[in-house]
Amino acid sequence: MSDVLSVVERTIDEHDLLAPDAVVVGVSGGPDSLCLLHVLRRLKEHYGLHLHVAHLHHGARGERADEDARFVAQQAAAWDLPATIERRNVPQLAHEHGLAFEEAARRVRYAFLARVAGEIEAHRIAVGHNADDQAETVLMHFLRGSGPAGLRGMLHRTRLTDYRLLEPFDAPPQGTMAIIRPLLDVPRAEIEQYCAEHDLSPRFDRSNLDTTYFRNRLRHELLPLLETYTPNIRTRLCHTAAVMAADYELLAELRKEAWAKIVQSERQAAIVFDRQAWRALPTGLQRSTLRQAAYRLRHSLRDVSYVHVENARQIALNGETGDQATLPMDLMLTVGYETLTMAPQDHTRPPPDEPLLWTEEPIAVHVPGETALPESEWTLRSRLLDAWDMTQIVENENDWMAHFDADALLEPLVLRAREPGDRFRPQGMEGHTVKLNAYLINEKVPQAWRDRMPLLVADGTIAWVCGRRLSEPFIVRRKTQRVAQLWFERRTV
Repeated sequence: MSDVLSVVERTIDEHDLLAPDAVVVGVSGGPDSLCLLHVLRRLKEHYGLHLHVAHLHHGARGERADEDARFVAQQAAAWDLPATIERRNVPQLAHEHGLAFEEAARRVRYAFLARVAGEIEAHRIAVGHNADDQAETVLMHFLRGSGPAGLRGMLHRTRLTDYRLLEPFDAPPQGTMAIIRPLLDVPRAEIEQYCAEHDLSPRFDRSNLDTTYFRNRLRHELLPLLETYTPNIRTRLCHTAAVMAADYELLAELRKEAWAKIVQSERQAAIVFDRQAWRALPTGLQRSTLRQAAYRLRHSLRDVSYVHVENARQIALNGETGDQATLPMDLMLTVGYETLTMAPQDHTRPPPDEPLLWTEEPIAVHVPGETALPESEWTLRSRLLDAWDMTQIVENENDWMAHFDADALLEPLVLRAREPGDRFRPQGMEGHTVKLNAYLINEKVPQAWRDRMPLLVADGTIAWVCGRRLSEPFIVRRKTQRVAQLWFERRTV
């Protein structure tokens, strides 16, 4: 008799997979998921579990899929377990989102399981991946040129907040919800033997024989071939996953430390590295931080190939200002004077020929004085006028020169980028305030550069949306006592 139960218990205890709680069990009706449900049912008293069966009909395979759904519902009822059975049109969703059917099915299924877990307040979702699945996953990632994250294969426990497969079909769940894989150390042959020994009659999905799917080709063609060279290839691939998973934990800690040192700013649309600090990292951390930046900007991104990462690394090391490297899902790495910026291509297109802020910190401005913009050829100059002509001030045609009531420019006087909730009182609007974001949209300022536009701010109040509009409280009037003139000027070499 196979020893599946004791192996599963050891896996659960070693990886802390279960605690007294509700558990959603994803059941397709096949041998793996039926074995998983049977084993967890035998262990539910020991671990204090409340099992809930979840089955998703993918809207494909016609009558056979209908029969699978009925089988799961009947089996759950026979074992006196609550069940949620639903149907989604995966082929249509795959078409709408431009995904392969396999990928769409995976995303929809995990979104469904997460929603069911949320509804019953479960913190764990158990799925039936086994040791053979693990071997196939490691081999598949190896063939795709994955880094350590891919070569560690599937984890026994994965937080759903880290799971990138839910988008775009559902929002990532919050809290401590996790996918667990109690059968990950059990070979497929032992699972099938277990089903036979316990008179289980699992369903058989004939699509698992279709070698037009990449994973099926690995399973039915490549792995049997590799076994003629190394009979225990599946075990060795699983050992590789275990070694890489442990090494990845160490790499993740080192990357976390490096991240804090190299990141100048991290926003939803862009991550900016200090180029010098990044270049000082060991090669492994250079690659790892580039991958991490891509994953943070594209949560649904499953992998970044070696070719993409190494190309970006070489450009980051040796490229000149303005050089760019292409990454998956429309991401681009752009070399700055002292920075490396990873962002969508529309965010990193060549900047307009005007002053921009490339730092997240406010820059102190002194009147009179000069203020050089970091990583830029531009300088903000300022002076107090001994005399002025109101007509010349009103008719000034230089967008990058402005005149202010000097007594209104209270300290601290700074240049800074926009912040959430910014408002100002545009000149000519009779003192009415407007949202800065709405104003920039109306002015047709490209979204990619709204975060880089300099704002002159006096004591927390926007005095000048530089190059665009002054704020009403700062304009020069007949009764103004002192006038400050500020203008941007490109530095000459």
